[in-house]
Order: sequence, then C-alpha cells, then structure tokens
Amino acid sequence: QVQLVESGGGLVQAGGSLRLSCAASGRTFSIDRMAWFRQAPGKEREFVAVFSWSGVNTYYADSVKGRFTISRVNLQMNSLKSEDTAVYYCAAATARTVGIMSEASYDFWGQGTQVTVSS
Repeated sequence: QVQLVESGGGLVQAGGSLRLSCAASGRTFSIDRMAWFRQAPGKEREFVAVFSWSGVNTYYADSVKGRFTISRVNLQMNSLKSEDTAVYYCAAATARTVGIMSEASYDFWGQGTQVTVSS
C-alpha cells in the first residue's frame, strides 16, 4: 500500500502562485507515475497533470498548460485564475495499470487540499 498526503493549499489572489506537495509513504518503490486531479464545487473530478517516475515524462491538461509545472512530488501553480479553485488530489499509479488521465488508472489517493483563488 501507498499513503499520500497533500499539503500547500490555501487562499491566493488571482495571478498569484501556490506550490502543492504530495508526501508518499509505504511501498513507494511500486509507484510508476504520480498525478494531480482537482474537483471544483458542483463538478466532476478532472485530470490536471501527471509525472512519470519511470521515464521522467510529464503531461498536462490544456487548461493548465504553461501555468502549472509538475515534478516528482510537487505541483507548482502560477498565474492562478478563479477557475482553478478546487480541491486538489494527488494520486499514484503502479506499473500494473495503464493510462494517465483516467481516475481508474490510479491505485492510491490522498485526501485532498483546498485551493481557493480570489478574483
């Protein structure tokens, strides 16, 4: 099992920055890729970005491309907009699963951290 704990959320003005972190513990050697998802009020959870631990590859949702940067355990968010307001979740997948954008591809999830962007 892998345990994930997010941190770094908070309240920020539009145009500002935040850095989210995801602390992983347990059987971390089994992690193949780490991703961030988010869920805004009244909306479904959506993919944000993924980082491949095995190949050092990244992929971003179009809505955050050029503003967010994902690394092994962090998500740097710049030029934040009010529409970025959501609960952000980190998720980890083992090499047994395939796919990068579907929630079903990820085996382990954190509890989430709130990001609020005021306009």
